[in-house]
Amino acid sequence: MWVKFFGVRGSMPAAGAEFAKYGGNTACVHIELEDGTDLILDAGTGIVKLGDELLAKGTPIHLMLTHNHWDHIQGFPFFTPAHQTKRKIYLTPGLTTPREDDAVLRQMSGTWFPINASELNADIELTPYEGVESWQLGSATVSRRVLNHPGGGSAYLIEENGYKLAYVTDNELYPPYQISTSFDEWVAFINEADLLIHDAQYIDKDMPHKHGWGHSLVDQAVELAMTAKVKNCALYSHDYTRTDEDIEHQVEHIRAMLQRRRSQTKIFAAYEGMVIQLADDTSSLDD
Repeated sequence: MWVKFFGVRGSMPAAGAEFAKYGGNTACVHIELEDGTDLILDAGTGIVKLGDELLAKGTPIHLMLTHNHWDHIQGFPFFTPAHQTKRKIYLTPGLTTPREDDAVLRQMSGTWFPINASELNADIELTPYEGVESWQLGSATVSRRVLNHPGGGSAYLIEENGYKLAYVTDNELYPPYQISTSFDEWVAFINEADLLIHDAQYIDKDMPHKHGWGHSLVDQAVELAMTAKVKNCALYSHDYTRTDEDIEHQVEHIRAMLQRRRSQTKIFAAYEGMVIQLADDTSSLDD
């Protein structure tokens, strides 16, 4: 299983030299399974570059969305495979409240976008997987849980050949509203994952103003990763105001925290272009 980050920002894109190292595009991660199946997690602005890379491949694409907030769907109208004649795209919506499974398509209508979704050339099929918590997708098994986020959404666990990748973004571990999935339930869901990609958008100074906005503190994400004994944790959904220097300071703080706890979990900040291979050497990172 190969994992590549194409967008790592939360809420909105970030532009400027101070964001160049980690990148400014919003949520999008590409996974290529061992059998060649292409999975895409979220369709933020990062999906635009990914689309250009997938044009020549021509095989079906499985796009799985966490939820319908703009930073997770705003790149889809510019996703070039969606404009390819007869290109097959399977679209799995997040478990939102209310359910609006076709929201990513409906943004291409009216006064929001000049091209209507009905004009797309690709063969797009909604695959909500009603009534099931897990299903087979290519050579992998996919499971999901409900996010703690305003309007809900889905977290995904992808398992292939004994390796586990968990994608849990836009998730507030300790929300002031009703909890959909508790901390202990998250620990069980991601237990000993080879790679956890978890939302870490906020830091202490963001609180209490942003408590309830649907994102976790960096320290909370790290605590979850250590408690669940995951092997690698990629901090994700960096706030659009957080500069490269700010993120570096966070990483230094985390390393000190890990050393004090004598944790074996490897934690790092995700950046655009980062590649991780989950194989015999699960720590294989392409810098």
